[in-house]
Amino acid sequence: MNSQIESWRVQQYTANVYQLAQQKGSRLGPLVRSEVFKGKSEFFDRLGLATAQKKSGRNTPTPNLDIAHSRRMVTTAMYEWATLVDRKDKLQNIHDPENQYAVSARNALGRSMDDVLIAAALGNAASGEDGSSSTALGSAQKLAAVSGGNLARMNIQALKKAKLLLDQAEVMGSRYFIHTAGMLESMLDQTEVTSADYNTVKALVAGEIDTFLGFKFIHSERLPLSSVYSSGLTVDSSSGLYSASGTLTLAGTEISGIAFVSDGLILGKNEEAVGRIDERPDMSYSHQVYASMDFGAVRMEEVKVVEVIAQA
Repeated sequence: MNSQIESWRVQQYTANVYQLAQQKGSRLGPLVRSEVFKGKSEFFDRLGLATAQKKSGRNTPTPNLDIAHSRRMVTTAMYEWATLVDRKDKLQNIHDPENQYAVSARNALGRSMDDVLIAAALGNAASGEDGSSSTALGSAQKLAAVSGGNLARMNIQALKKAKLLLDQAEVMGSRYFIHTAGMLESMLDQTEVTSADYNTVKALVAGEIDTFLGFKFIHSERLPLSSVYSSGLTVDSSSGLYSASGTLTLAGTEISGIAFVSDGLILGKNEEAVGRIDERPDMSYSHQVYASMDFGAVRMEEVKVVEVIAQA
């Protein structure tokens, strides 16, 4: 039984339940390609680039040209949340807590979904015929926000470089940039974002950036902190792009923003979220609030995801 419910007793001065500050549900789930399937894993086939061959003469044999085939695998896992509401607690509370518990459960599942999508974007993707191979997000898809030879919190130059990488790969589709509040603060300090000469969005009025350089901005405080690059980044100290030589000295902990295209990530689900409020005869007929969802994610194509490393 959830013993914390004691603080909701009738002698409270208010009948309202106040949900503490939190991310409400998933912010990334609606942005990516979503697939529902049965089974623990599902494979998604990919077709490579076709290259035409110049015809060498008249009446020549028809060419039989190969085209690369590959696949990615999504493996799901069950995420769940539950708590008990004693019958006596329901009698002695002004309000019925079950609905608010259900809201909390939905929010918890949504945050877990974002964690899975962020891990899929930046981590290794299960690949190969049976999914036993692993494909990393290579250095070609990583860049750093650089200012004066040091790692910056975030800047326009880094966003421009992310756009450049997507453009060079001929990536089409809706583009998004996942950022923290700290990254946004740094961006709002820059004239290109806040000046109407550069941007039709009056960023300082609302204190947020909606769309800039073709990216829809998505705020998330669930982006991973990392010290994996703490000994230095092998990047060009002026452009921020990875290079064969040159090391950018870091101080402190860095964080990864993510620029991506909607179909660059696949969210695989066995079913939509399940929510139930049932009596538990084995628990003195207390009510159990339960929610679960079975899902997983994979990066479908490396060129559709760019990791932007910034100072935390």
